[in-house]
Amino acid sequence: MTKIVGIDPGLAATGVGVVSGRGVKVAAYSFGCITTSHSIPLAERLDCIFSKLQQLFSNEAPDLVVLEDAFSLKEYPRSGITLGQVSGVVMLAAFRAGLSCVQIPVREAKQVLTGNGNASKLQLEKAVRGHLEHPGPIRPFHAADALGLALIGLFRCEGRKRAPAAASPTSGGAPHPVRRRSPGCTKLTARKWCRTP
Repeated sequence: MTKIVGIDPGLAATGVGVVSGRGVKVAAYSFGCITTSHSIPLAERLDCIFSKLQQLFSNEAPDLVVLEDAFSLKEYPRSGITLGQVSGVVMLAAFRAGLSCVQIPVREAKQVLTGNGNASKLQLEKAVRGHLEHPGPIRPFHAADALGLALIGLFRCEGRKRAPAAASPTSGGAPHPVRRRSPGCTKLTARKWCRTP
């Protein structure tokens, strides 16, 4: 059985989707979001995302992490920078957990799942819901996007191996501890594992 974590990076809400199965057959899935408060400093928000991902990777022990490739619109360069910062935190958390992390452009994800690289978020969510036979809408959309990325990772995962375990440069090779949750960081709001029929 292969387990994949999909991540849709965002500073206010980072979508998380976990799928377990073989090839195109999904045995179980879970989804949610890591949210941070606008009222705390940027560094603390990034630390919150990093800490929650470390905890998630430790609990789930996935075979692969699939991250939506950060992109930037010419009209909103600051958003692209912020997305890049969150993506860096995701990649670092995966590396520290000894996990391989691949990036998939959003258009490619939409093309694979819906057959249309310009599909809307609603179309993508419906495609993901249909593949998982999930009974109702998957919300928030960040979680649906993350589940879509995890599905693509599952479809393509055969033969991938874990990254070499990362050692802490400050602790002589011991893994980094999971930090305490800051007051501005909400819990990962994930649903319980859903079994597919």
